Amino acid sequence: MKFVDEATIRVEAGNGGDGAVSFRREKFIPFGGPDGGDGGRGASIFLVANSGLNTLADFRFTSTYRAQHGARGSGSRSTGRSGEDMVIKVPLGTIVLDADTGETIGDLVRDGDRLLVAQGGKGGLGNAHFKSSTNRAPRRFIPGTPGEQRELRLELQVLADVGLLGMPNAGKSTLLRAVSEARPKVADYPFTTLHPHLGVVRVGAERSFVMADIPGLIEGAAEGAGLGIRFLKHLARTRILLHLVDVAPLDPESDPVRSVTALAAELGKFSEELAGRERWLVLNKLDLLPPEARPARMQEIVQGLHWTGPVFSVSAATGEGCRELMARLMERLETLRRESAESEQEQNNPS
Repeated sequence: MKFVDEATIRVEAGNGGDGAVSFRREKFIPFGGPDGGDGGRGASIFLVANSGLNTLADFRFTSTYRAQHGARGSGSRSTGRSGEDMVIKVPLGTIVLDADTGETIGDLVRDGDRLLVAQGGKGGLGNAHFKSSTNRAPRRFIPGTPGEQRELRLELQVLADVGLLGMPNAGKSTLLRAVSEARPKVADYPFTTLHPHLGVVRVGAERSFVMADIPGLIEGAAEGAGLGIRFLKHLARTRILLHLVDVAPLDPESDPVRSVTALAAELGKFSEELAGRERWLVLNKLDLLPPEARPARMQEIVQGLHWTGPVFSVSAATGEGCRELMARLMERLETLRRESAESEQEQNNPS
């Protein structure tokens, strides 16, 4: 199925049913009085996160969702039938925004997360509510209220612990294939991935993390060049960014130092928070360099970038260095998860 990460839908909750005007009619009871029942509640619309989905493609075919209306009340104080609430399934990582105001309504990140997006109308009151000592035969009723209607913009941000960042043909898809069961397309000619791929990296028993292969970015991406900001947002949830660099580019004029600097600038333009995210430098395609030339090439790139963070050298094509890199990532992620859990516990239980 085609990967779709944005969609706009219209949701219309059900209207509440009107209250009824009715009078009791039974043999030998000539003055039975009012017995009009209330209207039923209109159905509401909920979005629910479902781990079995990974795209918003279904919303390209159905863009309007209408919930059931409540039924009108009837005699004998019978309340009308309420509408059955509508549940719309969305992938994990879906952000829900009001299309008119841009306001964020909710963020569905865990399986089963439920978000009310359109409230059903209330049922009206029947004439039985208006009986009094001075008005024995009221013909007044209250109509049901209309259900909420709104336009929603859905944006999918992939849920991954580690995001692969780099220029097209840096070897991100090859690395993901080498360390997980994911099978993004790779080939022996230059091209770029067109949509994100997720892979589960298993380091040991009950030790794993999710890695995302983000489509290659180019200079000017934050302004919309190439695939632009459409896929930069998929890095927003990652804890660690792996910045892959091709140490032996096909184009002799391509400068790895300049490509890293340019991409770092694009991150800053898109989001200061993302630019400040923990980022590791991964020098890829070592198999294309003679063993004796590797140390000097690596030192040249690191010194040119004035890089002070973690640096790893790998060959995604042969697997060289990949296991060590994944092990270090797992250790760092476990530390970050532990710190996050402790911080959350402190916030929930302040001393």
